Amino acid sequence: MKWLVKIKRACGLLLAGLFIFLIAACSRSTEKTPLNSVPVSHTGAKPAAVLQTGGIPLWFRLTEEGPVLLESIEDAAFSAALVPWPLALHIRFMHEKDGEIILAVNRDGFIKLSPYKGEIEGVTLFRFSGGEYWRQYTIGGFVFYNNNPVSLLYLDSRFLSTASPPPLLRAWTFNMESNMPFPLEIPAMELFPADEGWEADALRYGSGDLIYYRVVKRNDARPEVLMFSTADLSQAGDEISAEVFFNSASHREEISHPLLPQLPEGFFYTGIGRVGDNLFASWEEQEDFNIGAAGFVLIK
Repeated sequence: MKWLVKIKRACGLLLAGLFIFLIAACSRSTEKTPLNSVPVSHTGAKPAAVLQTGGIPLWFRLTEEGPVLLESIEDAAFSAALVPWPLALHIRFMHEKDGEIILAVNRDGFIKLSPYKGEIEGVTLFRFSGGEYWRQYTIGGFVFYNNNPVSLLYLDSRFLSTASPPPLLRAWTFNMESNMPFPLEIPAMELFPADEGWEADALRYGSGDLIYYRVVKRNDARPEVLMFSTADLSQAGDEISAEVFFNSASHREEISHPLLPQLPEGFFYTGIGRVGDNLFASWEEQEDFNIGAAGFVLIK
């Protein structure tokens, strides 16, 4: 890992015991350069950064170019316009798996945070951006299929008239062979083909250790809405009522932890987890159904 030593010597970035190794951020600037890929000796997915947290929280704000380091959460205030949540860049879903945290980032793609144990101990941040295609759509769900993380994309037109068609490629995943996500066929949902007018706008875990999903076909007279539950997405699900579908959803609870710093007024924590020896929490600036700045924090 000689490149880590070189970056460390070149940048010398020290913030109260906090080291961040970046290829193009050799200053203490707060929001000038997004995290860029660092050079690695292997092929495949390249990390955006290797992070080592110290005595202060490590704040990141999401941008179209990737997560950007903030000097403090106060710098996030008024840094992004408030827009309806389906159109906003924010952490839509998160899952902890095998000691890692995987994030589904609305209008962007995936982020994976993994423990790093090399010459330093820290957190490796990988970003898998869907680019312009993902920026057209809203994430409607995040589950695992055959051990693959899967995000569901759909076209949300409640707040904005758009010329974009519903996504024909609606289920997406990633692996460590590339920093680009790729589409994946889900057999249970392929029974309702997108090219025949079927849209899918929900795919989530719910009560009874089952996966729940919803498909819609917009006919001239009245949309046809079907809802299903299943324990196996490789087979057709069981049709359920709207009441069962909505009652199966988990309710968001208030996020709290003694290590979490206080947020500015109008900001809220939306998720919490652990990666290695670090506490992770996602945050958003919220106003009614709108989201402004959004991102995450890591704390040793």
